Amino acid sequence: MADTNSEARGEVPIRVLVSACLLGEPVRFDGMHKRDAYVVDTLGRYFELVRVCPEVEVGMGVPRETIRLVADPDAPGGARLVAPKSGVDWTGRMAAWSRERLDGLAALDLCGYVCKKDSPSSGMTRVKVYGAHGIPDRSGAGVFTRMFMDRFPLVPVEEEGRLNDPALRENFVQRVFRMKAWRDFLASSPDRGDLVAFHTDHKLLLLTHARTAYTELGRLVAAAKTMPWPDLLARYGEGFLRALAHPATRGRTTDVLLHMLGHFRRVLDADDRAELADAIARYRAEQVPLVVPLTLFRHHLRRHEVPWLARQVFLDPHPAEMMLRNHV
Repeated sequence: MADTNSEARGEVPIRVLVSACLLGEPVRFDGMHKRDAYVVDTLGRYFELVRVCPEVEVGMGVPRETIRLVADPDAPGGARLVAPKSGVDWTGRMAAWSRERLDGLAALDLCGYVCKKDSPSSGMTRVKVYGAHGIPDRSGAGVFTRMFMDRFPLVPVEEEGRLNDPALRENFVQRVFRMKAWRDFLASSPDRGDLVAFHTDHKLLLLTHARTAYTELGRLVAAAKTMPWPDLLARYGEGFLRALAHPATRGRTTDVLLHMLGHFRRVLDADDRAELADAIARYRAEQVPLVVPLTLFRHHLRRHEVPWLARQVFLDPHPAEMMLRNHV
């Protein structure tokens, strides 16, 4: 699990909310669990995992009758939370409990949330919603998770099943680390010069996600003296975190790698430049993972001084040991 001594050292841990069944707790309707090895054994090494089980915490018990979302245009989110066998409607109680739980979670400065897919209380997307004739369509979100996303729209949320996709997994983990970085930045009592440095250091990372957003954030930084400082920080932070929610693409990442290569044109010989260009081309052709060209860049940065490039967060947006860039 994450370093439990971090708070004792005055550090705020990176806290991520996780559905309790994914942590191995036997809280499901049938008394079983859905322990997720990646969440517990990998994410648990870097993050403090905060547990939540809406159905147990609202009072449903274990084991319990199954529940489902039933379409109702007058209900929040367009659906009610119902136990079909008994006919008990949990909608109001779940909403009231969720509001209280979210109030408590607000104090934890959560940097992410991993929820249980398909759950009528916790699923993020494509949860079954049953229509008037008992036929479901996958158009819903779990009641608690929907309210979580409404309350904390900038906090990264992902389902455990989607974390099996390498690109979605990297994007989620990267966003968690960047949210913590932004919160640490705010806690440092930054000035306008610090914001310029923060924006500069994240340039290449932002360009892999959303070029337009990078440009708009640059305009905000340039206009720093024309608006109240708290307003500027709030607008920049929201734009920064929303930009990273756009998945990076291979094409934009290739453009960034070529931009990086340009910074070495005066310090590398022709053979070294050709080797880097070949690694970039092979990455673009999906023949090698991103870690291959980046390893070459780090090698040359150890040999040559390119200070602006060495500061770029794009090189290490998350711990290399997580091997998130080792997939093709």
